[in-house]
Amino acid sequence: MIIMVMIFFLLLFWENEVNEEVVISTLEHLHVDYPQTDVPVPSRYCNYLIIQRTIRQPDHTCRKEHVFIHERPQKINSICHSPKKAACQNRSTIFCFQSETKFKMTVCRLIEGTRYPACNYRITPIEGFVLVICDNLGPVTFQGYVE
Repeated sequence: MIIMVMIFFLLLFWENEVNEEVVISTLEHLHVDYPQTDVPVPSRYCNYLIIQRTIRQPDHTCRKEHVFIHERPQKINSICHSPKKAACQNRSTIFCFQSETKFKMTVCRLIEGTRYPACNYRITPIEGFVLVICDNLGPVTFQGYVE
């Protein structure tokens, strides 16, 4: 009985340790910031959001570029019904859907640092067409933008 209790506590501890490394990777979590987060120092917007959302490469290095979309999730979901389709770059068998209207976005480009969280980004506000991969439930992966 004592051994079973010890095994239970070991499994409970191990499960909590594993769950700490879980990073949310949905399109909405990674790329949607609506309404746009108000940051006290606007030039620190990218650095703040990238740390807050734990956005990094799988090997814990800084992403070279990251995009935040400032549009309602419902409007982003509607991209999957767009008649504008094209083969995705580097994915010749999968189609990307392009938004029919331009969306407001912020492009974060790495200017300093290599290991997360010591990443420093420059912000560039843009308006452009959004490219996504969709499944039956809606947008799954952000693929880029066209200005």
